[in-house]
Amino acid sequence: MELSNSLYTCCDAQFTFPTDPALWRNIRFLTGYQPSGTRPTIRQPLYSIEEKRRRDATPWTLVQGILAPVQFLAFLISLALVVRYLATGEGLWIATCSIVIKTLLLYAIMITGSIWERVVFGRYLFARAFFWEDVFSMLVLALHTAYLAAIICDIGTAHQQMLLVLAAYASYAINATQFLLKLRAARLQDQHAPLSAAVGKGAK
Repeated sequence: MELSNSLYTCCDAQFTFPTDPALWRNIRFLTGYQPSGTRPTIRQPLYSIEEKRRRDATPWTLVQGILAPVQFLAFLISLALVVRYLATGEGLWIATCSIVIKTLLLYAIMITGSIWERVVFGRYLFARAFFWEDVFSMLVLALHTAYLAAIICDIGTAHQQMLLVLAAYASYAINATQFLLKLRAARLQDQHAPLSAAVGKGAK
């Protein structure tokens, strides 16, 4: 959770002026520097108690849990086929089919993910907990859609189209890493929740 939140604050820092003290607080957090006599910052959890309850109750959580690894498997297979075509000039048709399947899975996980976000956080996109992940997802979606437009409208050569796919896949890999870090943060929060509840009861 600490790592996830630090990445979140660093993304936010790119829009911060160097004179803003918040920027230097973020840098101190990442480097581990803590001035003597100061208290560590209390960070907001990924999910509130009510959001966690809705997350655990909705079937869309299971849908996301199924679609995410399926899409990642399709990504690995498609990436291998694309690299094979670029290296040998063979297998254009099967590489193209794999990219279309990967893109359709991306659309599916984006649509169902928006529904999940609406159920859990009350909005379809850009909820606080997943704001930067959603922002980067828009780039991923745009690059995949650009490839579909290129093959439908016959824009560019096959080699150029495959280079566009590599850019789309690189952005997808970064986005997937973002979500994996948030998944880790959620698991850490779930692990700490029972301990916090036990401490709270003991204090009564």
